[in-house]
Amino acid sequence: MREGEKSRLVAWHRELRDVHDRLREALALTRQALAAGKSAEPATRDLLLFCHGFCAALTAHHEGEDRELFPAIAEQHPELREALRYLRQDHSMMAHLLSGLQDAVTRAAPPAELERHLEGLAAIMESHFRYEERQLLTVLKTLDLDADPGAVLGPL
Repeated sequence: MREGEKSRLVAWHRELRDVHDRLREALALTRQALAAGKSAEPATRDLLLFCHGFCAALTAHHEGEDRELFPAIAEQHPELREALRYLRQDHSMMAHLLSGLQDAVTRAAPPAELERHLEGLAAIMESHFRYEERQLLTVLKTLDLDADPGAVLGPL
């Protein structure tokens, strides 16, 4: 490496875990905003902020994986193509759930409905993250992908 040149080595397994943890935290904050906002207008505005931020972050994460990370893994580890197909299906399902959540927040749905949306999304998201980590963390330790982690895993 030349002087002044940055290393492009990325610990992709750590980056993925870190992003998943931040998304879990964002979902927890969104759920806390909902719990606090059952009657107070400022808390409802907080819910809008947290929900839109969380939805945007999760969407960017999945789009980056589909666009950059999964093709690189498929190229270097063709045996994982079926697992990647399942993960992409999860991304599609979560996009549908996120759309329903965003619609409910925009139309100021009752707290019980919003909680149902968040609960369903949380269950699918956690199952997806655990499966993804079981399937990919080992190969991510050695993945040769020269890319910006923010572009690949979302700008969290």
